[in-house]
Amino acid sequence: MFDVYRNDKRDLLVLSNGSAIPVVCSRSTWRKSRKRVLKVSDEIKSAVQRHGYYVRSLRGTRSG
Repeated sequence: MFDVYRNDKRDLLVLSNGSAIPVVCSRSTWRKSRKRVLKVSDEIKSAVQRHGYYVRSLRGTRSG
């Protein structure tokens, strides 16, 4: 299982269940999602296994 966190800048942080937030990501205020995530994509799973976390921006691109 995986824990999913969001911050005010609409960034997404995925950690393996029970892991602490890494120092690299600790500058922002992260809020844990209430839903449990049982399955993630292969890209996210491999990044969590390699680095211990996966960070992605959820901000949409502006056209104009």
